[in-house]
Amino acid sequence: MKLKLSETYQTEKEMICELCKKFYVLGWVSGTGGGMSIKVEDNLALIAPSGVQKEEIKPSDLFLIDFFLSTEHSASYSIVENPPEHKISACTSIFVNIYKQRASAGAVIHSHSLNAVMLTKVVKDKEVTLKGYEMLKGLEGSTYFGSHTLPILDNVEHECDLADAVGEIVAKYPSAHAVLVRDHGIYVWGKTPQQAKVHAECYDYLFSAYVKELHLKALNLI
Repeated sequence: MKLKLSETYQTEKEMICELCKKFYVLGWVSGTGGGMSIKVEDNLALIAPSGVQKEEIKPSDLFLIDFFLSTEHSASYSIVENPPEHKISACTSIFVNIYKQRASAGAVIHSHSLNAVMLTKVVKDKEVTLKGYEMLKGLEGSTYFGSHTLPILDNVEHECDLADAVGEIVAKYPSAHAVLVRDHGIYVWGKTPQQAKVHAECYDYLFSAYVKELHLKALNLI
């Protein structure tokens, strides 16, 4: 495959920068944490760098990777564009495995949302089921009268070590658009960057509501 010039992906690069600024305001990517990826070809994706303040990312800071569709069960990839003085995100292999398990995914957001973290503190099981909220309708395939279940993985010291577990759990939850990582955050995807953003916002609302509902039930107020 002949690669296109990097300028071809300028719109997607600018979109990642713009969205990361918005996520910073929401507190999802503070302290250089979190990240985002957009798939620009079937086997090519842009990745936000590691250790860079996400609200200050520029298009020239982004990595472009080839994640080899032929190796379906591997998170292997090669770097096509390697910005000088930057380190590729430890999330990269996780993004790759999500793309391989969800062929329709066009973007992945990694958020350190406090609401996501707090939910994994109060839910001790390996999954959480959300129901009874209008905001569920913002998640593709979900309805107010139905329920939506997400997996929760235990955290590890090095983020890249989650890649295989994420790939396996995504395959087991075909209706989910995200994976929670206990004490850490969430990985959310969508068919487009816009849908990934909508999913991330809806999940964040639902997590906050779920934790508050548990608190009110503990007080016998509902």
